Amino acid sequence: ELNLLFDQLLSENYNRTFEPAISIRPEEVCSLLKHASCHVPLTQEHLVIKLCQLVHHLLNQLKVIMDEHTLDVLVNYTAGALKVCSTWTHTDVLLALSTVVYGNGPQCHQHLSDLLGEEGFLLQYSSPSQSNMELRRVALTCMANICLIPGQPPLDDQYRNVCFRAFLKTLQSPKPPNTDELFYCMALKGLQCCLSGGKWKFGGGEELGSVLAALKLQRLMFQGAPGVSVEWPTVLYPAPLPQYEGHSAAKTAESPKSSEPPKDAANKKRKSKGKGKKTKTEESKGDEREERDAETVPVPQKGRVEEKQPASFLYPPWKLNSSDSEFSDPEGNAQSKLANHGRVRQGALHCLLAVVKAVEKRTLYGYWSSFIPDSPIGGPPPLTLLTIILKDPSPKVRLCALQVLSAILDGSRQFLAVAEDTASPRTSYTPFSFTLATAVRELHRTLSLALLAETSPQTLTQVIKCLAYLVGNAPYNRLRPGLLTLLWKQIRPYVRHRVNVRVSVLTLYGALVTTQAPLPEVQLLLQQPDHSSTAGALTPQDSALSWRQRDGVSSPSRTPVGHSHSQRSSSTHTPHVPYTPGEEDSCRLWLLQLCVMLVTQPREDQSDSEGMGGGAALEPPPVRLEALQVLSHLVRGYFPLTQNDLCEIGQVSAHCLGEADTSVQLHGAKLLEEFGLGIIQQYRAESNVPENSRVPISQVVQFWLEVLSGPLNRALQNEQHPTLQASACDTLSSILPQAFAQLPDKTQLMCITVLLGLTYIENYLVKTAAVRALGIYVLFPCLREQDVMFVADTANTILAALDDRSTNVRAKAAWSLGNLTDTLIVNESVGVDFQEELSDMLLLKMLQAATRAAADKDRQVKSNAVRALGNLLHFLRQSQMTRPAFQGPLEDAVRALVKTVQSEATMKVRWNACYALGNAFRNPALPLSAVWSHEAFSALCHVVTSCKNFKVRIKSAAALSVPTHRSCYGDMERFTCVWRSLATALENSEDTHDFLEYRYSASLRHTLSQALLHLLSVSQSQDMPGL
Repeated sequence: ELNLLFDQLLSENYNRTFEPAISIRPEEVCSLLKHASCHVPLTQEHLVIKLCQLVHHLLNQLKVIMDEHTLDVLVNYTAGALKVCSTWTHTDVLLALSTVVYGNGPQCHQHLSDLLGEEGFLLQYSSPSQSNMELRRVALTCMANICLIPGQPPLDDQYRNVCFRAFLKTLQSPKPPNTDELFYCMALKGLQCCLSGGKWKFGGGEELGSVLAALKLQRLMFQGAPGVSVEWPTVLYPAPLPQYEGHSAAKTAESPKSSEPPKDAANKKRKSKGKGKKTKTEESKGDEREERDAETVPVPQKGRVEEKQPASFLYPPWKLNSSDSEFSDPEGNAQSKLANHGRVRQGALHCLLAVVKAVEKRTLYGYWSSFIPDSPIGGPPPLTLLTIILKDPSPKVRLCALQVLSAILDGSRQFLAVAEDTASPRTSYTPFSFTLATAVRELHRTLSLALLAETSPQTLTQVIKCLAYLVGNAPYNRLRPGLLTLLWKQIRPYVRHRVNVRVSVLTLYGALVTTQAPLPEVQLLLQQPDHSSTAGALTPQDSALSWRQRDGVSSPSRTPVGHSHSQRSSSTHTPHVPYTPGEEDSCRLWLLQLCVMLVTQPREDQSDSEGMGGGAALEPPPVRLEALQVLSHLVRGYFPLTQNDLCEIGQVSAHCLGEADTSVQLHGAKLLEEFGLGIIQQYRAESNVPENSRVPISQVVQFWLEVLSGPLNRALQNEQHPTLQASACDTLSSILPQAFAQLPDKTQLMCITVLLGLTYIENYLVKTAAVRALGIYVLFPCLREQDVMFVADTANTILAALDDRSTNVRAKAAWSLGNLTDTLIVNESVGVDFQEELSDMLLLKMLQAATRAAADKDRQVKSNAVRALGNLLHFLRQSQMTRPAFQGPLEDAVRALVKTVQSEATMKVRWNACYALGNAFRNPALPLSAVWSHEAFSALCHVVTSCKNFKVRIKSAAALSVPTHRSCYGDMERFTCVWRSLATALENSEDTHDFLEYRYSASLRHTLSQALLHLLSVSQSQDMPGL
């Protein structure tokens, strides 16, 4: 009966794709499998096999998530079957086990010793010595599924290492006979799961090099690529130059081609006939590119390679076939085999991506040359990621290679920072900086060619994203100009492409205007007029603005780049184009106009497949958001070029803030903030911008009046979206102080009232932003000097925020308190009236709150709290310090500073504490004869001689030289102690174990010398014997 029941259950199709009406609950499946396992003894092997098949069938098709009890029962049963049943049953048993443990590895910890121990079944069956290939394949699948743990704690390191070594051994072993190309896929998947499941540390020695070498072997990253026959070492080592790759003789590379000359010739002829016009166009453009870059290597064109040599390196002949219907049966089998090869290459690249993400960047830099070459000098280029990107026939494989390259480039700014090729070349040797610069140029060349040749929209998107990573990390200020100019012209037509491509193009433009801004080359590109026809362009250079207003222009998502030029070349200069840049537009930025148009104007081109219906539909949200980001980057990096469009940017921001989409509102507020910060930068005291080149104050005032009277005020009061409120607070804090003073009183009052009210919102984002904005407003001269009530209200608000449970709120509150106390010091010059109007009780509360904050665990809170303490101790008057209520808090405050100086806190906290003590010593009313003053001087003397950080020593030496009278230093013993400490510190001012500190030694000697001279100037005759 069980046999018949199992047969019936196995014959059913449980796939919901074909049977949507299936409504089998997971608990029913679990109950069935548990009961069935109880009724099938392990001695009945034919029933055991059918039960295992049923487990695999049900769990796989119904996607059942098992409860822990069912998981335990089924793992127990299958593990027992592996021990009791004959070997011929183990393939089905392991298949069932692999389905059961899929993503459940950590929950099976009590059984892992039987499966993955030294004598475990999975280790035995996955070993390269295992002759049963099906059993070996299923064992590898089972191990990979155990390691697959999405969203769960990682597998125990002991068993993860066992699986890792088994997968690596499989990849390093030769492919067994009578197995297809997919044999390595499961080992690659398992290796990827091992590396992705939590933090991974490669063992010492050659483990990382072995993994990288295994992935780069011919049967993996270049599996099945024709014309490739190379010998790699079994281990890759860190090296600044590419390691030796022994190419076989040219005959080996020619053999695939020479075996089928008629077919290749026919295909070439057919391709030339069908696409002759496009090939000719792009060949001429490729020649232009080669002339500009002075390159002599073969350049792949639209057909992926350019056939110039008798033995084309890595030439994919299947790219020449025009359709699958032309294949005979043997050719169809060959295509299937090629597809399998592609899956192996794709798996190897996915695994390499996991390696790149798991390894520290600085460790990975040593292997850079193995995967990213510099420009090939001659002969066939090395087999690297760039080879795959240009010449692999599968768009999915090319996409994976681009993802790996993007991951390698991401965060590589520190490594690439040494690249330089602006100096005159050396003939005796090639410095590493020049080699690295050449690699950057080769990356530009390769990705530019890939941009021209790519036909898959998804892969094209990744090409542009990869270029954005390159642009964001390469040091173009140290490279010969020209790279960005060529790229700028080449990507410009792609703003007409489908949505994903347009978004990535805008991301790339954002990277271009962000990298080392302001960059002279980019500044020139931004100022170029928008002429439709540009000499030396690689791709069609239609105006990116006029395409929106034309009728009947086909979408580039359906028109290949090569065809579009020939079709539109005659119409580019025809009179019916409605937009032609004139002299009045020469000062306007093409990129700014494009972004404004993408954000605000309806999309007239409705042929895009991603577009929404309706003639007045705006661009899709991803395009608009990316365009707003580009505008923000443009304003931040190139403000002088954008300040002429002040009104237009204000209108765009107001338009965005008035929309219903919160994301668009956020980006609109961010754009306003960036523009406000740009104006503030122009008016800073240290700014070198001429007066006549700044935005006039009157325009700034009008700008903010319009902004504050409209949608920004609504955003500040939008309690449904706290993130928007926080961003609006940041925008409010970016008003120029001089402009704020000229705003109407009611507008100023509105800003202050809103910010004070938002500090009582429970959401920590809003509270943090509001407290920070108040910390900026308290520095405005018009408020700090004339409005004592505002200073008092701000102080009370900050004191309340210092006790908040959120670390972010406390950190900003401490920073604002530091700014507030800075204001008190500045206002001492205003007169006695301000000091008298400020409440003594408020000062006492501030002193006590800052003392408590100095003991906070957060570094930022401590750092700003000690700054505030120094200012308060400087500000207090004699009448206040003699009051009994102040004496205890005063002593606690000084001791808090002393404790911070002597602590093992971060160096910034300690030098702030030293500076605060020096600030306190400037107050002539401070009783330095008190007991705590001895502790303060002792702490500073200890730090100036023993601290490893020279900046802390400098601040402590400066603090010791602050007291202006001999009596401040106390008796002769303390004065001599201070002198001896400074002299000893001067003697040892060059002794350091950290080379980074050596750059401060000159400044330290200068400060110590000044301190000693100061002590001499205040010393008396009775001090001389001790000195």
